[in-house]
Amino acid sequence: MVLLRKLEELKKLLVTKEKMKLAVVSAEEENVLIAVDDAFNNGLIIPILIGDIEKISLYASKLLIDISKYQIISANSFEESAKIAVTMVNEGRADFLIKGLLDTSILLKQVLNKDYGLISGKQLSHVMIYEMPNYNKLLFLTDGGMVTYPSLSQKKDLILNAVEVARAIGYEEIKVACLAAKEKINPKMPATVDAGQLKEMYLNKQFENGVIVEGPISLDLAISKESADIKKYNSPVAGDADVLLVPNIEMGNGIGKSISLFGNGLNAGVIMGATSPIVLVSRSDSYESKYYSILLGAIVSQYNRK
Repeated sequence: MVLLRKLEELKKLLVTKEKMKLAVVSAEEENVLIAVDDAFNNGLIIPILIGDIEKISLYASKLLIDISKYQIISANSFEESAKIAVTMVNEGRADFLIKGLLDTSILLKQVLNKDYGLISGKQLSHVMIYEMPNYNKLLFLTDGGMVTYPSLSQKKDLILNAVEVARAIGYEEIKVACLAAKEKINPKMPATVDAGQLKEMYLNKQFENGVIVEGPISLDLAISKESADIKKYNSPVAGDADVLLVPNIEMGNGIGKSISLFGNGLNAGVIMGATSPIVLVSRSDSYESKYYSILLGAIVSQYNRK
């Protein structure tokens, strides 16, 4: 499978370099513990477990995980766990984060703290990578989990964050589809207007070399060459998109869950825009998604060190 193969290739590079330290925020979560332990045993990361030590130990014992080999830091609340983890990354004692049991909002509040947070001046956004049996390449999706109704400037930042992830896993040319319901600009449909302006930015060389931006473009034209041929839609992105930029969280959430539930897609995802990547997984995500999200976070973290 493409995602597995691509990330496994990059895993070999991780194993031969300095291991990235992963701060596990509120580590008292079974599936995250399993994925983190496997990532450590495969030589990918050095975990730092933060949270309720009694519960972490209980789950580890149940799962037959030996946590004596890990640094464990006690925290009396989700807020304290998040603060400790964010501060460690801020001070260089950890390289990136993964969300455990706590709510995303609690973690992000600490990430955005002005005194010890991970503020970079960039827009935070969620980037997912999907592998599907019926698409010939990996598909990046942004943003279906964080930015609700992005402005035009935020949409440009979302593209830049997705491009950074793609660069980290070796992409040189990146084709971006700015999705809308139709291909013609309609003032009554803001998604088409923004997509057209993003394409203008691309034509005016406001994106780095190797990034191609198309829009407005519908989903079928972005990923189906057959649809593009039938509709006589000519673009280097048509039927061959790498990145899907969605106009709002509803579309992104719907596309992402459809890929997972109907399309048997495998995924990995990170939050970008902070000073380090943040691995954000749902409790309903599969083990594979959690494991490969950790691997992706480590790859991006190592890439950012260059």
